[in-house]
Amino acid sequence: FLCSSPAHRLLFSSSMAVTLEVTPTRKRRPLVVGHLDSPNISDTKLFRSLFFASQEFSHMQPLRFILRRNSQSIIRKVKVLAAVFDELLRSHMVYSQSAQLCFEEMNIVMQRMKTLIEDCTRSSKLWLLLQIENVSFSFHELVADLSTVLDILPVNDFNLSEDAEDLILLLKKQCSDSIQFVDPRDDDLRRKVTDTIDGIKHQIVPDQSKLIGIFNDLGLLDSASLIEEIQRLEDETHDQIDERSRIAAASLIGLVRYANCVLYGPSTPSPHPDFRRHKSLSEANIPADFRCPITLELMRDPVVVSTGQTYDRESIDLWIKSGHNTCPKTGQVLKHTNLIPNSALKNLIVMWCRDQKIPFEIYGDGGVGSSTPCTEAVEFTRMMVSFLIDKLISVAEPNAVVFELRALAKSDSVARACIAEAGAIPKLVRYLGSDSPSLQINAVTAILNLSILEQNKTRIMETDGALNGVIEVLRSGATWEAKANAAATLFSLASISTYKRRLGRKVRVVSGLVDLAKQGPTSSKRDAFVAILNLAAERENVGRFVEAGVVQAAGDAFRELPEEAVSVVEAIVRKGGLMAVSAAFGLIRQLGEMMREGGDTTKESAAATLVTMCRKGGSELVAEMATIPGIERVIWEMIGTGTARGGRKAASLMRYLRRWAAGDTHETAATETQSIVVPTPSRIFNPVL
Repeated sequence: FLCSSPAHRLLFSSSMAVTLEVTPTRKRRPLVVGHLDSPNISDTKLFRSLFFASQEFSHMQPLRFILRRNSQSIIRKVKVLAAVFDELLRSHMVYSQSAQLCFEEMNIVMQRMKTLIEDCTRSSKLWLLLQIENVSFSFHELVADLSTVLDILPVNDFNLSEDAEDLILLLKKQCSDSIQFVDPRDDDLRRKVTDTIDGIKHQIVPDQSKLIGIFNDLGLLDSASLIEEIQRLEDETHDQIDERSRIAAASLIGLVRYANCVLYGPSTPSPHPDFRRHKSLSEANIPADFRCPITLELMRDPVVVSTGQTYDRESIDLWIKSGHNTCPKTGQVLKHTNLIPNSALKNLIVMWCRDQKIPFEIYGDGGVGSSTPCTEAVEFTRMMVSFLIDKLISVAEPNAVVFELRALAKSDSVARACIAEAGAIPKLVRYLGSDSPSLQINAVTAILNLSILEQNKTRIMETDGALNGVIEVLRSGATWEAKANAAATLFSLASISTYKRRLGRKVRVVSGLVDLAKQGPTSSKRDAFVAILNLAAERENVGRFVEAGVVQAAGDAFRELPEEAVSVVEAIVRKGGLMAVSAAFGLIRQLGEMMREGGDTTKESAAATLVTMCRKGGSELVAEMATIPGIERVIWEMIGTGTARGGRKAASLMRYLRRWAAGDTHETAATETQSIVVPTPSRIFNPVL
């Protein structure tokens, strides 16, 4: 569809926020007989197809609010063709080859007309409005194609009635006289939209009556229709290739969000909301090429290293900063540590995420390779945040406003920055202790979504009462969802090294996370384990987690959450908790079972844990591992079919077993540097709505 065509670009000028470069959507196909797209079919089948297609087309409704006259004109022309096809179908004539080819071409033109109207119906109305000249050209182009077919159609060879011949002559004249047409009403409406966006650049607050007029003219008459328009604009954003079109779509999203908030007020959360319009990653079957070889998770920012292998930027950057100078997948020494963005793969991942209804934040948090947000979108967001903060101060029932801030903080990094800069964090903190479960969930989730932005982590940690409020929700929140989101918030904050140590020193954080890992439902346990894993990267925190019972909690969760639980045990063993893990009844046997039954990441972690235990624990632990039924076969399978890292760990285990079996109790401290991969919860990359 023309909205995603590179030929339809939105250009910005100093005189107007958005102007259009009028270029055709698609190259006009020359009518060359013998090079048509339609297959050869019999006369009867062809006219039956033409008749039913024209009948179906003529019953289509014209576009209602914009491009109405363009769509009406095409539908009227096809209705005329339907009457002619009806007579041709009943005549049972035999037609020349040139006539058949003309009819086949006519069939193609009608299908293109139908597709164009259907695409316009499904498209965002605002996006269509800004593309009005290009879309009008597409309508005119199809009429011109139809005119060309009618010009070469051998009408005199047909035994038509005078009425049918008159209809064809009338249609030929209408098509030949047709010119590209933009309805003045549509053009005026477009000018109002672009003027509003242009005013935003100069920090002029839009007049509410003008906003009402614009959206009424577009048929967007309530909050639900505006929300649907936002979703369609987000789809358009993913479809765009050039940066200017993405910026234009972002401006329109900002306009609709602002209008929805100002005209209809903050959204009221449903008692049992379906917070995710999109699927989560756990529900999707991620293609192997889209997974990072290190974490086996979906790559958000794929980059290429010197060996030609592609990894997620965060994972390979952590690998290199940990002191490794080799490619994790091939084992080759890296000639340099430059990371080259793999834009082609990223575009494929974005398209796959869009098809799967999985959120994918294109612009990131302002890191390398991220796009600069447009001025209009930023100003719309600031105005919307200012409106919500004023509402939060004045309303008696703040839940709807807090929910709106939560949803806005989910949307993008610009919104997170604007909300924090407007002073929303202290105001959200006061609702962490609310007696209303819904308000408490919305408040802690809003803080979680804000914490994704790096500079907001510091703001949260430095806000009086914020950290204690989140910890209190973790320990005594009204719902498991609130506790889980508090744990996810701590995970996010702990991504900064100094905060990792600070959080780990708080007994309430340690005990709260371990209790949640023991008692919560599966989704809450996952958030708890991931937060524990992040904090356990600091050696001084491990002892506190061991004392709180994390080893037992992880062992009990091996079947329920194998990847997260095994990763926690690996971290504990590596950071000084070997004795606690060794003393846990049956844990070594469970690790062996995970090597046989777990996924690739789980198998790697289980093997790495056993390698560390055998190296540091001596022959007694090797002997215990040797008693696991079928362990040698499991190790051989992992060497042959496992991942590169898993194969290396399995080979090390086999060497320990062989030495133990040969009676060699002399343990050599292997010098392999180990790295632990922290599985990131999807809500940290896909903010919670």
